[in-house]
Amino acid sequence: MFIDFARIKVESGRGGSGCVSFRREKFVAKGGPDGGDGGKGGDILAVGNENINTLIDYRYNKLFKADRGQHGLGSDKTGASGKHRFIDLPLGTEIFDITDGKHEKIGEVLDHGQKIFLAEGGNGGRGNTRFKSATNKAPRYAKPGGDGQYRELELVLKLMADVGLVGFPNAGKSTLLSKISSARPKIADYKFTTLEPSLGVVKVSDFESFVMADIPGIIEGAHDGKGLGDQFLKHIQRTKILLFLIDIDSADPFNDYQMLKKELHLYDPYLDKKQHLIALSKMDIIPQDDKEEFYILLRNEFETKLHENIIAISSVSGENIRDMIVKLHQILVKLAKE
Repeated sequence: MFIDFARIKVESGRGGSGCVSFRREKFVAKGGPDGGDGGKGGDILAVGNENINTLIDYRYNKLFKADRGQHGLGSDKTGASGKHRFIDLPLGTEIFDITDGKHEKIGEVLDHGQKIFLAEGGNGGRGNTRFKSATNKAPRYAKPGGDGQYRELELVLKLMADVGLVGFPNAGKSTLLSKISSARPKIADYKFTTLEPSLGVVKVSDFESFVMADIPGIIEGAHDGKGLGDQFLKHIQRTKILLFLIDIDSADPFNDYQMLKKELHLYDPYLDKKQHLIALSKMDIIPQDDKEEFYILLRNEFETKLHENIIAISSVSGENIRDMIVKLHQILVKLAKE
């Protein structure tokens, strides 16, 4: 199950208390203080993990605590520090502190192995040895350990992919992703078959590939949450480029493209400015005798009115699929050089 939102609570470890102790040796009268310090409480840290891509582990497990520090001991022995608690998060996770009604961003996990500090363990208390002075040679007090830090956190996952696949419901996005990658999203001949984002690795050559993200179909009003659009659009915010998939069987493919661009702009003004490629899908349903004329009419409309280029594809017959993959890769390579 794909889960891209969770709220959790974290509590770092309390520090161990300092020790009140005095030397007890056979031939040493009135031995001085030798109480050790308490150990520091364990911290809590988030760690990026490229091998997971969902927050499902945090849907039911809500509280994460680190170990407390051990108390100090006699003979100036410092208590052991508490073990840190590490929370594995998928790449693309944003972390917000929502304690006491706040909503402050702590950071975002972008790289495998990246660590983000979430809560600091309490400091260990000082033993009575620390309080020895010329005027107080036998202090009978020590400092207690410091409290751990408690935080309530909100986790928001935004998938990280090279190409974001955008289109209306039933435009053929899932079919395309299953055709060009090893991803196996649900495919059916009705709208809203896809209810959660999918990732697929698209092979360009033996040594080159890119990651494509398929999000559920966008409908008019998606930027305001209609059809859960606001929950899905966030997953293409980090993509480098977009692939608009326009259903050739639509009543007005040109208008469909304009509406998709509008929804992206209303959700995030930067989204519709990303570099992109426009693909007309399901070309296999157009009769062979009419295909060229139909394509030329649409191509001219896109070029004349929007100065946009299009490519006609079919996931069923494989028409121009390879050309589309190469074009997407060329754009990615160009962006990498820039």
